[in-house]
Amino acid sequence: MPAAVAIILAAGLGTRMRSSAPKALHPIAGRPMLGHLIAACEAVFDRIVVVVGPGMEALERAAAPHTTVVQAERLGTGHAALQAAPFLEGSAGDAAVLYADNPLISAVTLRRLLARRAEAGLALLAMRPADPARYGRVVREPSSGDVLRIVEWADADAAERGIGLCNAGVVCAPAADLLRWLRALRNDNAKGEYYLTDVVALARADGRRVVAEEAPEAELRGINSRAELAAAEATAQAALRAAAMEGGATLVAPETVFLSWDTRLGQDVTVGPHVVFGPGVVVEDEAEIHAFSHLTRCVVRRGASVGPFARLRPGAEVGPRAHVGNFVEMKASLLGEGAKANHLSYIGDATVGAGANIGAGTITCNYDGAAKHRTEIGEGAFIGSDTALVAPVRVGARALVAAGSVVTEDVPDDAMALARGRQVNKPGRGVKPKPKRSGA
Repeated sequence: MPAAVAIILAAGLGTRMRSSAPKALHPIAGRPMLGHLIAACEAVFDRIVVVVGPGMEALERAAAPHTTVVQAERLGTGHAALQAAPFLEGSAGDAAVLYADNPLISAVTLRRLLARRAEAGLALLAMRPADPARYGRVVREPSSGDVLRIVEWADADAAERGIGLCNAGVVCAPAADLLRWLRALRNDNAKGEYYLTDVVALARADGRRVVAEEAPEAELRGINSRAELAAAEATAQAALRAAAMEGGATLVAPETVFLSWDTRLGQDVTVGPHVVFGPGVVVEDEAEIHAFSHLTRCVVRRGASVGPFARLRPGAEVGPRAHVGNFVEMKASLLGEGAKANHLSYIGDATVGAGANIGAGTITCNYDGAAKHRTEIGEGAFIGSDTALVAPVRVGARALVAAGSVVTEDVPDDAMALARGRQVNKPGRGVKPKPKRSGA
């Protein structure tokens, strides 16, 4: 089968976003809009070309390793698609033009679009939104259902505005035909721009059938404002939560749990209310994430317990059946199998051996103002409450560190370390009543 090409238009500035960042970089479920659409296209198309605007180097990096081309002048959607002409010339396959601000289109829908294109000269995606608002209407021939034209809302009469089928903007055609129609576009309109939608009329003028493939509004709605971005986030979260529960995870209060596009929850995982998963989180079978915890780029092994109110930052790994308790923060650290850090502690740049116990208020002092240093805690060690471990330092296996210590030197295996000032009691120096001041 000839190679199929996807052209993604991502040059829009997104002025309604009120943002200095390109619209396509705004995230949904922890991934830029562009990334969602690229992932769907990768499952369907053989080549992807992303059209960006001048000075959008960050967007080019987000598109990598796919090809990017620059639309030096923003002269409309048809003009933007034409920037990919070198990748259409000589192609015997199909080409589709999509928009980066339609990020939730699924691979299933794109496959249906390609299959529908095989029946006609041009296929487009359409939807039936709950509120058609100012979408362009798809006018079809009553008997065959073929598309006759797309009428913009501003140009539609009362009958046409009553049509529920709306244009989503995505088109698919043989690459050679699409290139010819793009080159034939005219800009004799109020804005002086070249509109991609005009290829419908050009295809019909060539005697080609034009058909519409319908898809859900949740997939096809455009994102042009912060409010629309929030609506898309809600759609994505609902799908991610449903998939997690279908996969065997329990979400106690699903509507309060926020997942990322790549969150992996194993079977019999339990997630409490108000948990946030940033990108790159893996939670293995039978683990429990308690309420109000926040996890990013970390791993929670089988049967472990995290939270409530825990923070796992990038590089944290909680070993099998280990415990990370309330108000504990971990970063770039390993908590070994069965180890416990149950209260009010910071574990950063550390390795904690299996079965070790980290007392309440313990911190690893990993930063000296210039560089990060590591702390090593051996298997079965016991770190007393309110201990500061000044890295680089090693506490040996089965060692005991007395509460309130500031440890600056290595502690051998099986040793006890006390690193605190000796207590001194002063008899008779306790609390004494003080005379009241007049007028107090």
